[in-house]
Amino acid sequence: MNLTKIGWIGLGKMGVPMAQNLLNANFDLSLYNRSKKALANFEDRKVTIFDTPKALLTACEVVIVMISDDQAVNEVFCGENGLLSAEAKGKIVINMSTVSAEISRKMAALLNENGNEYIDAPVSGSLKQATEGTLVIMAGGNAEVFDQLIPIFNCLGKLALRVGEIGAGNSAKLAINALLSFHALGLAEAIKFATEKGIEPSTLLELINNSALGNPFMKIKGDAILQDNYDAVFALKHIVKDLQLAKDAGINSPLANTALQAFTNAQSELGEEDIISIYKKLSL
Repeated sequence: MNLTKIGWIGLGKMGVPMAQNLLNANFDLSLYNRSKKALANFEDRKVTIFDTPKALLTACEVVIVMISDDQAVNEVFCGENGLLSAEAKGKIVINMSTVSAEISRKMAALLNENGNEYIDAPVSGSLKQATEGTLVIMAGGNAEVFDQLIPIFNCLGKLALRVGEIGAGNSAKLAINALLSFHALGLAEAIKFATEKGIEPSTLLELINNSALGNPFMKIKGDAILQDNYDAVFALKHIVKDLQLAKDAGINSPLANTALQAFTNAQSELGEEDIISIYKKLSL
């Protein structure tokens, strides 16, 4: 199989730099995006633009999907001129979106019926890691298919692991994002509590960053609170979606339930801001 001819669907905040990294690695890249505005990021690059997912899959050996949610996945696969309407066989679709394991299993089964393969491979990381090609990739699906895709994954991330069968990558991503929400909420509560006890946030953060609890996430999000900068790196609305997906998949723990309630309550006001903007909604 010619794995140098790749199609890309989804040119959002993460999709653009990820696709550009494939171009930088000299892959032959073709694009489809629902909004034509995002294609402007590739005006000076050698890419082929397709008008439908169907046409993209027909022309490429591998198609990567990086879109928002289960509904968007359903539209791209099952909609008019979607991926499943292509008559091509022997193709591989990599779904790197953060979606449910259930929809991955459904789309994998439908693709398999058409003679094609599916791998779920969501990523951990944000815009900085997407730009640098240092994402962490967790994949579910056939081991032999995964092995064929390693050269592609190596252009996008610093680590790519197959964690199980179809849907396992999605489940791993939801577990990681649940932990992310706990860290964000815990940091916000700690700073809020210390502030109410007369301790400067900067002082508490210096202590945290020099303790066993210190890590890049704590520093970056702590600095965001200090600077009152809540521009979205990972929008709060997305953690609500991911926590709800985890709940639907069976997570029912005190931390997960509390985090889902806290972020859901903040979503109407802060949904477009960064996850750490939850700090503004806390009252102890």
